[in-house]
Amino acid sequence: MSFKQSALLPSNPATERGVSTKLSASKDRVLYANGKTIVIRDLKNPKLSVSYAGHIQNATVARISPSGYYCASGDAGGTVRVWDTVGEEHTLKGEYKVISGRINDLEWDGESKRIIAVGDGKEKFGHAFMMDTGTSTGVISGHFKAHPNIAVNAVSIRQQRPYRAATAGDDTGIIFHQGTPYKYDKSIKTHTKFVQDVRYAPSGDIFASVGSDSKIFLYDGKTGDTLDEFNDSPHKGSIMACSWSPDSKSLVTSSADCTVKLWDVEACKEITTWTLGSGVNFQQVGNTWSGESDVVSLSLSGDLNIFDIRAGDRPSRVIQGPQKPITSIALVPTSSDTFLAGTADGRVLSYSKSTAESAHLLGSNHTSLVTSLASSPANSSVFSVGFDDCVREIGGNGTEFTSAFISLSSQPKSLAVSDDGSVFVAEINNSVEVVRSNQKVFDLPTKYTPSAIAVKGSLVAIGGEDSKVHLYQWDGKTLKDDTIPILQGNKAVVTALAFSPDGNLLASGDSSGSISLFDIKEKKLITSRWSYHSARVNSLSWTSDSKHCASGSLDTHVYIWSVAKPLKNIAIKNAGARGVNGVLWIDGGEGKTGQLISSGADPCVKVWEVTFHEV
Repeated sequence: MSFKQSALLPSNPATERGVSTKLSASKDRVLYANGKTIVIRDLKNPKLSVSYAGHIQNATVARISPSGYYCASGDAGGTVRVWDTVGEEHTLKGEYKVISGRINDLEWDGESKRIIAVGDGKEKFGHAFMMDTGTSTGVISGHFKAHPNIAVNAVSIRQQRPYRAATAGDDTGIIFHQGTPYKYDKSIKTHTKFVQDVRYAPSGDIFASVGSDSKIFLYDGKTGDTLDEFNDSPHKGSIMACSWSPDSKSLVTSSADCTVKLWDVEACKEITTWTLGSGVNFQQVGNTWSGESDVVSLSLSGDLNIFDIRAGDRPSRVIQGPQKPITSIALVPTSSDTFLAGTADGRVLSYSKSTAESAHLLGSNHTSLVTSLASSPANSSVFSVGFDDCVREIGGNGTEFTSAFISLSSQPKSLAVSDDGSVFVAEINNSVEVVRSNQKVFDLPTKYTPSAIAVKGSLVAIGGEDSKVHLYQWDGKTLKDDTIPILQGNKAVVTALAFSPDGNLLASGDSSGSISLFDIKEKKLITSRWSYHSARVNSLSWTSDSKHCASGSLDTHVYIWSVAKPLKNIAIKNAGARGVNGVLWIDGGEGKTGQLISSGADPCVKVWEVTFHEV
């Protein structure tokens, strides 16, 4: 049995209100951070996107070197990692602790040899160093250290010799450095509030700064002298980011006033204003220039807005994706191309496996974490439950929530749907509620706390915190104890259950990382040796021929188990940074190969091509 990753369906950038999010681009690829993961998204073919999960703390910024061979990324702990972008291994070139706090920005020099990183610190707010050795290449200083909440927000380096560097901070100042080695030259006091971004033009002749005072200034690239201010049609809110066109003739700015503006630099005049909408979610917190004519601007909601500067008064397309961990996944029964993913912020996204693109569902989402998703072939819908204690139905071929929802009596733990369209919800108040046709039809009190649930035909399996699997029969009206109601094999809390498609087998995963396999007809344990996980099993999924079962775990690994050869398995190590929350076969797996997706906390979705053992 073997496997390979065939595609990455990337997450969108993590954002924070009032904080500039640094995006960068290399050709048709855009780089950004989400959690501990760096994403390199290919704008033309999302399937070619890649991710890097080497940081221990949350990543904050990433930039590819001018040579294109290396990427430097910073994190919330003040560490910069330099890694290889060529090849799948992303070999680490160097790791350097540069400041004591969060890295807010970093920049390469034109020779791809030196890096300056800046951010939040105590005694030091920036560091200049060699990319391969970490050796100091100057001193980044000059910002007002006595300020109690000082942060340096941005840095930019002139890409031609003689090298110069500009840093911008919350002390309202811009510090101009000569290099190399880099040293303080002058302090520039043009802004009256936080300076959010500073960027050198590709030509190196000028650089620009933007800030919370809604102002834009231009400076001489060699001397740091102030040249001009943009006064034509100014922004009405904090300007969070700026970026230059490849020919250095145009500048784009993104603002918290929900607009993106394109400027003619020579005339200091506005060319175009794009208004994204109104409200907090449409505030623009980052941008970058991709290729010759595409501008990418980031909304606070995480949407990546792509503008073609040659035409149009609105984005040419909007890229949506998860910002928070993916907590559950399910197939859409009416489509062979679509699956859904629920996230920790209550939103559900629809994914196309053919295009690797995703979109938020229309209608009212959950208001907090989506606990579980389950497909219902009976009425061609998908049902979801969340920590807002509601069951919601998803229709429209997996594109929108219906208006109907049912309030539950307590917080749900797991969800399953029977062939007759009955929705079974395991809840923390020692009960299982059954919902059908938008109304509650049955409530089963239990002497144990339900923790997982699965349904096949009329048989309902409920896993409990008592480490047992309890079996019930559903007659359409009530749940009754089966003749042999308890299956025992797990040694810890049952956290995931899945019936095989033929109904003969039941896999039961627990919080210790062990999986037990039961024969349903004989009501007996087949094996408890599927026990290679080292942490909680979060998800189980069977191939359509009932011969293989995949498991995803908090230990970040995915295992694929064989029924015919219980001691054989394939281990997809480190499939998801910070844990795998969901696994799902999207190509049934009949025959010698299958296609599996995994998702979790990073929050990217990975597609795996699996070749099975020959029996």
